[in-house]
Formats: sequence, C-alpha cells, structure tokens
Amino acid sequence: MYKTPSEAIVLAQAVVRRLSAPDGVEAVVCPPFTALEAVAKVVAGSRVGLGAQDVHWEKEGAYTGEVSAEMLHDLGCRYVIVGHSERRQYFGETDERVNKKSLAALASGLIPIICVGETLSEREAGHAKEIVAAQVKGALSGLSPKEAQALALAYEPVWAIGTGKTATPSQAEEMHAHIRMTIAGLFGADVAKEVRILYGGSVKPENAQELLQRSDIDGALVGGASLQADSFASIVKAAKTSG
Repeated sequence: MYKTPSEAIVLAQAVVRRLSAPDGVEAVVCPPFTALEAVAKVVAGSRVGLGAQDVHWEKEGAYTGEVSAEMLHDLGCRYVIVGHSERRQYFGETDERVNKKSLAALASGLIPIICVGETLSEREAGHAKEIVAAQVKGALSGLSPKEAQALALAYEPVWAIGTGKTATPSQAEEMHAHIRMTIAGLFGADVAKEVRILYGGSVKPENAQELLQRSDIDGALVGGASLQADSFASIVKAAKTSG
C-alpha cells in the first residue's frame, strides 16, 4: 500500500526509462488498484508489464470493495499476485481462497503469481517443507498441466518479509528445489521444469545476484526495493547477469 496514482506515475516512468533496452529479463510492476489505470498508460508499449496485487474469485456480484480478474484484464494487467503472505497474515487468506483466485485469474487470461512460504515458528519446528508443499498443492488443486505450466510461484519465507532478513542462497535454493519436486509430483517433470519459481523476501541489489545465480531460482518478487527505480533496475540487471 504505497504510492498515490500521481506518485506511481513518476515511479513507473523512471522504471520504464531505466529498463528501456531489451535484455531477456521479464519485468512486471504491480501498483495498488487505484494506480493501475494510470500506470497502464505509462508502461504501454514498453518492456515493462503490468500486474495487480490481489483479485477476487468471482466474475461479478455483491462483493463490495473487491476487484475481479476481468476488471484487471480489461485495465491491461497480465499478471496478478495471489496469496501474498500479508494477505494470509492480515486478511485470513486460506489455501482454498488462493486456489479459487488462481483459477479465476487463469480463466480471465491473467497469469497468477502464487505466493507460498512458512513462518519462523514453522521453520524452527522443522515443518517448513511440509507447510510449503501443502500450500503449493492447495493452490494448484484442479489446475490442468497446461495451466500449471503458465503460472509463476513465489517462495517468500514470512520471516524474511520486510524484516531485512533474507534466506541464505542455499536455504532459498533448497526450498525452490522442493517446490519444483512438489510440482513434478502433481503434473510431471516437464511441467515442473517450465514453471517459474521466484524468491521473495527482502530482495535488494546487494543480494539479488547471489540469489538469482542458483539454478532453481528463476526470478525475484521484489518488495520494498521496488519503491526506488534505481534499486529495482539493479535487481533486473542482476537477473540478466545471472542468466
């Protein structure tokens, strides 16, 4: 919940300027609902894509305050974040709701970025892999292999969100490999190989390259560092140089 529409325009313009040259890295910005239309105009025709931060699972109806996938698609969104840890923590988001939102997004032509991740207490109790696998299975329930292959998953350990703490590259890689193995168990190795798995959790220019060099980490879900165009562009550059 950052940036008014006018502030978001300035930030989006700066991001577009810094990412003007094609470099083989897909970059997407996800402003608040109130800034989507304004930012859509800024990124139109650029190499920067547009996404939203959440979505409702119904097409329309008496759901005051909610926004449907079709509304987002019509605004120019191609992506939508689903099940972010803050949505789970503060707004009661369950695996069932994440699943319903993901299916609705796919049905409307959006690519869901599905977030999964354990809390510090779950990790310390030795249940991190079990928790994350259950979240993945719950979120992907009912999807076809083709749908699963199209989406992106983001591993964001809750204990590293906005805390300044970051999973070590080896911790992140281990969990990413576990997520990929879980997907392979659901849809087969070929689908698992194609699914993009992002790391989120205090990603910044200083640690991006070391994280993105790992073979099972396909990209980053950037939080606070995305509020400055220079730092966001630096992370995109790190993705390019990391292959």
